[in-house]
Amino acid sequence: MPEIHATSHVGPECELADGVVIGPHCTLTGRVKLGPGVQLLGHVYIQGPVEIGARTFIYPFTCIGFEPQDVKFTRGVTATAGVVIGSDCKLREHVTIHASTKPDVPTRLGDRVWMMVGSHVAHDCQVGNDVNFVNNAGLAGHVQVGDKVTLAGHAIVHQFVRMGRMAFMSAGSAVSTDVPPFCIAWGRNSIVGLNVVGLRRSGMDRGEITLLRRAFREVLRENLPRAQTVERLREIGASSSAVMEVADFVAGGKRPICPYRNQTRSGGGSEDPSLDM
Repeated sequence: MPEIHATSHVGPECELADGVVIGPHCTLTGRVKLGPGVQLLGHVYIQGPVEIGARTFIYPFTCIGFEPQDVKFTRGVTATAGVVIGSDCKLREHVTIHASTKPDVPTRLGDRVWMMVGSHVAHDCQVGNDVNFVNNAGLAGHVQVGDKVTLAGHAIVHQFVRMGRMAFMSAGSAVSTDVPPFCIAWGRNSIVGLNVVGLRRSGMDRGEITLLRRAFREVLRENLPRAQTVERLREIGASSSAVMEVADFVAGGKRPICPYRNQTRSGGGSEDPSLDM
């Protein structure tokens, strides 16, 4: 049976699985479905439609499912598919996740997403599995984030941007152009190297990492036109699924990809000095 603190309000449309714990001063309204073992520590506000997967833990003053910050959206009039959150997520204090502007596609977070204090996911975003948001990182509307992406503190992503799998955004960075898979974004709209630490920790084959290094050195850092970038990546990717993933990502975009910026020449330290060899 769920455990609900006496000071909390749970609306009649809410569906709570076994093992749900709702702490003091929480408010749940509309169609809210909480999976087994979900815990709301206290002062959590959820407005349905919202679905949250098993064992997700939510800290105080988190707000989920409220209407999007979109001038075309009218509260109580515009239909929304709300928010869907996966299992085993951790949502820390003052996290905000807004409902979608669409009646059939929710704002979505995958499994094992960790959102630290003050981080934000806007309407219509699609966030993969094992994504980490450090304090005050934020996504604007319609952003797509691949699996195992990390956004460091105060990293900001413009609306409609895509971030490829295992990309990394350095603290304080801001992008309005796409970040290819496995790359490090730094500063404003620039990539500076590969997320080699993340690649190694993921257990990626050494040969794949070597080919990704080659692809970055010979193609991405040259800032070529899209068609030429895709062609050269696919040549290298003939024997590498990881490089081919980068090629497909670049080919499938509507926005430009972040160009390479040489940090050494601009006065910063290189994220991956081996790429300059």
